[in-house]
Amino acid sequence: MEAPTPVVLITGAAHRLGAHTARHLHQRGWNLVIHYRSREAEADALCEELNNIRAQSAISIQADLANPGEAESLGTKAVAAWGRLDGLVNNASVFYPNPTEQAGADDWDAIMNTNLRAPFFLGQACLPALKKSRGAIVNLIDIYSQRPLADHPLYCASKSGLASLTLSWAKDLAPEVRVNGVSPGAILWPEGDAAIDEKYQQSILAKTPLARTGAPEDIAGAIAFFLCDAPFVTGQILAVDGGRSLNM
Repeated sequence: MEAPTPVVLITGAAHRLGAHTARHLHQRGWNLVIHYRSREAEADALCEELNNIRAQSAISIQADLANPGEAESLGTKAVAAWGRLDGLVNNASVFYPNPTEQAGADDWDAIMNTNLRAPFFLGQACLPALKKSRGAIVNLIDIYSQRPLADHPLYCASKSGLASLTLSWAKDLAPEVRVNGVSPGAILWPEGDAAIDEKYQQSILAKTPLARTGAPEDIAGAIAFFLCDAPFVTGQILAVDGGRSLNM
C-alpha cells in the first residue's frame, strides 16, 4: 500500500522564508497548506506555481494571527484540507523596533499574539492530527531570543517565549510529536519599518564568522531536516547564522 502524502501547514508562507520553505518541502513530496494574512495575490500565485508542478498539492488559507481565535480556526481548516497533518511550521512573525518608552498595548498585542500566542493555540488545534500522524512541529525563533537586540524588547521577549515553548512541547508532546526550532541569523534583511541601512548590515556581517548572509535555502533545509530527516531529534534549537551567535 502506497504511503499517504504528508501534509504541512506553514504560517506566513506567501513570501520570504516561508515561501522558500514551501517550495523546498513541495520538492520533497509534501502537500502544502499556505497561510497568509494580507498577501492573497502572492499566496495564490505560489499555490498556482506548486499545483502546476503537482496537481492538487497546495492550498492557501487566510488568517490574521494577531486576532485571538483565528489561529485555532486556521488549524481546523488545515487539518480538514486533506484529512491529516504531518507537520506544522510556525514561521509567521511580527518584527519592528519598539523602545520601552514608546511601546503601547497595541504593540504588545500585535507582537505577542502573532509571535507567541498564535503558535501555541495553533499547535493545540493541530495536536490531535499531529499525534495521529506522529508528526513534527518546527518553530522559527531568532538568535536574538538569547541575546536581545536593542530597542526590540517585545520582539525579543516573544521569541524567547517561543524558544521556551519549543522545549516544553518537546517534553510534553513526546513520544507522538517531535518539536524543534530554527533560529536564523542574517538571511534576508528586514523590510518596511524594520529595514536597516547598509552600514548597519555591514556591521552585522563583520561580526559573522562566515562573513556573508545566508540563503533562504539554508533555513528551508534546516526545517526540512527536522521534519523529514531527524526522527530521533526533539527539543533542539538550531542556529543557522553563519556563526553570528558566537560574537553577540
